[in-house]
Amino acid sequence: MKKSDFWYDLPESLIAQTPIEPRDHSRLMHLSVPGGQIEHLHFYDLLDLLHAGDCLIVNDSRVLPARLYGEKQTGARIEMLLLEQKGPDVWEVLVKPGKKALPGVTITFGGGLLCANVLEIVEGGNRLVRFSYDGNFFDILEKIGRMPLPHYITAELQNKERYQTVYSQELGSAAAPTAGLHFTLEMMDKLRQKGVNIGYVTLHVGLGTFRPVKVDEITEHKMHSEHYRLPEETARLINHTKAAGGRVIAVGTTSTRTLESVAAKYGEIRADEGYTDIFLYPGCNFRVLDGLITNFHLPESTLIMLVSAFAGYENTMRAYQEAVERQYRFYSFGDAMFIEKESPSFAEKRKG
Repeated sequence: MKKSDFWYDLPESLIAQTPIEPRDHSRLMHLSVPGGQIEHLHFYDLLDLLHAGDCLIVNDSRVLPARLYGEKQTGARIEMLLLEQKGPDVWEVLVKPGKKALPGVTITFGGGLLCANVLEIVEGGNRLVRFSYDGNFFDILEKIGRMPLPHYITAELQNKERYQTVYSQELGSAAAPTAGLHFTLEMMDKLRQKGVNIGYVTLHVGLGTFRPVKVDEITEHKMHSEHYRLPEETARLINHTKAAGGRVIAVGTTSTRTLESVAAKYGEIRADEGYTDIFLYPGCNFRVLDGLITNFHLPESTLIMLVSAFAGYENTMRAYQEAVERQYRFYSFGDAMFIEKESPSFAEKRKG
């Protein structure tokens, strides 16, 4: 398939600049496959769509306040974005302007709370830097760092926690696993009370996930590698759910990629940790998922390709067109979609 097959026209006014409050009051499109039936709900209606014995798999990665603003000894202003830790106090970073951050340069942040020495230029023009500081690195980041919001969000975020899921635990992401932003702690408690189990995986989201597809033939695109961990407890939950006839539903494309990476690697779900560059697009087989909760993604992105792989290309593009027509809110702070394999109850409701 061609990259252009995944294009759709989105008015700029539909790009959500601020999150909905409360979190679970965003809109929810319910897409049933393979039939492609659609209904329009709110996210809190998910309580009625999930059943006892189902399990949700969520990504508990926590976003680093990874955007730093500092200066050189000359007074030149520097913007730095942390991408990935490479060693003790050594990080790969994106620097602007790059021409002012040559090897040997020292950049200070927060009035000297944090200093970075540029070690070398690496592939893609990124830098390796070594940080020096007194105290705890991550505590300092919380004080002086800013959330690395996507470029299409221009509004100032008043509360850093609003770009974190309520269940985030493991620091390491450069962007939020945004499908999970709709959940509240109260909603998760209600799901557990209903008999819906919740399992956790960790995939640290790198900016490479959002790297534009630059080739015309999508199969030639190479994904950026990201670190994941699927713990033993979650592996047992998934296998038990499957054996008991329940459904495994991934919250977000990152949880999806973690599960499908492990299943492709071993032919089954088991505890595992490593790196994945899996790319899911129409024609790929899903070994684990019965349902997917996701946001609405950018045109021609690998994320809309993944959704098309699970829901079907025609179903996905038609659903996106309907979302535009009904003025859903798009992207990170936007509305959500729940895609599930068609259930008897849904089919009966359509007949009625």
